[in-house]
Amino acid sequence: MEHYLVSARKYRPSTFASVVGQKALTVTLKNAIASDRLAHAYLFCGSRGVGKTSCARIFAKTINCQHRTPDGEACNECESCRQFNENRSLNIMELDAASNNGVEDIRQLLDQVQVPPTDARYRVFIIDEVHMLSNQAFNSFLKTLEEPPSYVIFILATTEKHKIIPTILSRCQIYDFNRITIPDMVEHLQYVAGREGIQAEASALGVIARKADGAMRDALTIFDQVAASSMNNITYASAIENLNVLDSTYYNRLLEAFLSGNVPDALLIYKEVRDHGFNNHFFLSGLADYFRDLVVARDPKTVQLLETDDDHRKQMVKLAAKCSPRMLYRAMDLCNTADLNYRTAANKQFLVELTLIKLCQADSPSPNDGSDGEGQKLQPIAATKPTIAVKPAQTATQAATAPAPAAAQAATPVQTAPAPPAQAAAAPAAPAMHRPEQPKAAPKTVPVGGFGPGISIKTGARHASPAAGSPQAPSAASTRSAEADPYSDSALQVAWTACATVNPAAVALNNILKSFRPRRAEGDRFVVGVSSEAQQKILSDNLGSVRDFIRRRLHNDNITLEVQLVDGGNSPAVWTESQVLDHMLKENAALRAFAEEFKPSIS
Repeated sequence: MEHYLVSARKYRPSTFASVVGQKALTVTLKNAIASDRLAHAYLFCGSRGVGKTSCARIFAKTINCQHRTPDGEACNECESCRQFNENRSLNIMELDAASNNGVEDIRQLLDQVQVPPTDARYRVFIIDEVHMLSNQAFNSFLKTLEEPPSYVIFILATTEKHKIIPTILSRCQIYDFNRITIPDMVEHLQYVAGREGIQAEASALGVIARKADGAMRDALTIFDQVAASSMNNITYASAIENLNVLDSTYYNRLLEAFLSGNVPDALLIYKEVRDHGFNNHFFLSGLADYFRDLVVARDPKTVQLLETDDDHRKQMVKLAAKCSPRMLYRAMDLCNTADLNYRTAANKQFLVELTLIKLCQADSPSPNDGSDGEGQKLQPIAATKPTIAVKPAQTATQAATAPAPAAAQAATPVQTAPAPPAQAAAAPAAPAMHRPEQPKAAPKTVPVGGFGPGISIKTGARHASPAAGSPQAPSAASTRSAEADPYSDSALQVAWTACATVNPAAVALNNILKSFRPRRAEGDRFVVGVSSEAQQKILSDNLGSVRDFIRRRLHNDNITLEVQLVDGGNSPAVWTESQVLDHMLKENAALRAFAEEFKPSIS
């Protein structure tokens, strides 16, 4: 009876052409051999099972082959090739650095370096897992690695290149091996299955390839395991059952529950997963990978990033079309947050269930950002509360077509109409709000951060809004309703003073806010006069935040502020309190005499 040999050893590559998934690298090595441009030291890096040691053995055999084929492969017929294939070659030495990592082991290796090859051109030393060598061993090896005899070639192999000291790396040609892709792995498994007479479904081989995680040796080992359990008839169901893989069917059912917001179904599916013995963290990681696959499946440009077979790729494209990008991004963020919190969670099952409940809401509008599933802002539900009695509003069509003078005329009867009792009682407390409005010239300075026309605090009438598409139309009108509560000048002064206490660290700004006061120019426009350019710059830089604070405090979005430099020739509307007092004393002799008499108390 023939001795059984596992597939990982039986189908180990023996030529460059049989190496799976490393075509660019093997072509480079073959070209180096053909042109006789061989380095004295090579470093093969990569994860487990990608062919590092196999390529090192093939490379060592090929450079000593006496009759290479036209395509640069070893002939497997000459004496050197036969000695290598029968494991009796004295010209190719292998050392496992994981178990021979001391200084004495390296010294023995260096003694072997002094022995020239027999019936061959080169003597090749393959050191596997070289990162396991101690620092002393590396230092002992350093000089010989840099300047070995002309007939010696070193091939170092490692899975952890970062653990090798830089002086070793600088003396080697470094080759990085790629993880083997799932299509390449499935193709090789189909070849092995055909040679072994095993029936295997492509979907089952895809499960095996994904389980191997880029390692061909692991894939062949798992293939043998599934073939033995299924009596050489590898089906998708047998592969899932034998490998205890969480089938994508569970995730597909969960996605339907998430899209429909069905929390009970999501929790029951999760119970099925737990009943099958799957770990909570394994389930969370799989769910995160599933949403990542849905994201890349939405775009034809990125669908190729799915490392799976074509049938599964088409299925993921159909499922991804049902999901909005926003839902998928929020789902990925929830899975990532759950993964970060998993290790510290006292009740891990509760953490997973809470995540599933949140995922059921991932396709609904977020209460935090006020947007829907497609990223559009939701319109506010509550309208601006009426505070002043006005005439019935025009329809939208009339407001859009009515000229501005007509709107001004419509506001005139409201000024003469008798005020309601509540407003009449409040009138003495805010006389500035009921002064008759006089026509004024257009302001010379542009208001900073103004919202445009709104409800007049003097008349209670609504000004005509700019037509759609007009440059003056406020951009915020499509996202929220502006507030226009009535206020008095004294209330604005109180809000201005309160702004100076919000940020104690802003000393310069707070001093300006305490030293100068805004004065009403007209309507809701206020002007702040300052005495120096430095004060003007500081206040102008922070005027937006000050204005927003006052608007929120007074619930009126029509308030605008301007900063002007007072140089003695400006309008009295922007005078500071001290300037107003100086002017009054200058113009009124009686007041000046009174001030002189009571000067100590005034100062």
